[in-house]
Amino acid sequence: MSDFLHTLAFGIYPYIALTVFLLGSLVRFEREQYSWRSGSSQLLRARQLRVGSNLFHIGILFLLFGHTVGLLTPHEIYSLVITAEQKQMLAIVSGGIAGVVCFVGLTMLLHRRLYDPRIRKTSSAMDIAVLVLLWLQLVLGLATIPFSLAHRDGQVMMQLSHWAQHILTFRADAASFLDDVGWVFKAHLLLGMTLFVVFPFSRLVHIWSAPVGYVFRPYQLVRRRGGARTAA
Repeated sequence: MSDFLHTLAFGIYPYIALTVFLLGSLVRFEREQYSWRSGSSQLLRARQLRVGSNLFHIGILFLLFGHTVGLLTPHEIYSLVITAEQKQMLAIVSGGIAGVVCFVGLTMLLHRRLYDPRIRKTSSAMDIAVLVLLWLQLVLGLATIPFSLAHRDGQVMMQLSHWAQHILTFRADAASFLDDVGWVFKAHLLLGMTLFVVFPFSRLVHIWSAPVGYVFRPYQLVRRRGGARTAA
């Protein structure tokens, strides 16, 4: 029974989560475009929002990039530059710093949403649930650091990478790579996959609409009174 649950959690659930994540986002965009927003409350406690949001987004973007590159880069490629042990230490140090930055920002945002009566009143249950899930996920992520420091040979990172790569290449043995991994890593993975399930039903969908194109748009000429022009 335990083998079945292990396979279900780490061999089948990842595909369920990814399917809900992708199809759910598409369906919501097609059918509920007016709900496709971040739901800003910036007029309330603006300074706390600004500081917390900046810290959170800086940290989370670094963590997402680091997890993606770290888990999906084959060992044969990064071993040309660094060893598995060095890669693990790099992940611990950089991920730890980014995790703390993100944790501080998210804690500020969660405190703001829970303890300001006006913001709490305009927040949906899903808004609060997502912040709590993200906060717990960060706690679990930071909790993996002592476990990683106890095993500096890079073996755990290798197992996690093999699991992620085998999931994306549809290989049936993916779950077996997590047999000997500590509980905190498994909890971190399970909650991470659950966030993918929750994603289409929350305000997190605004990530798909990140204004990346704004950075690369051509300059616009803005006319002032009197005929003067400035580039914007």
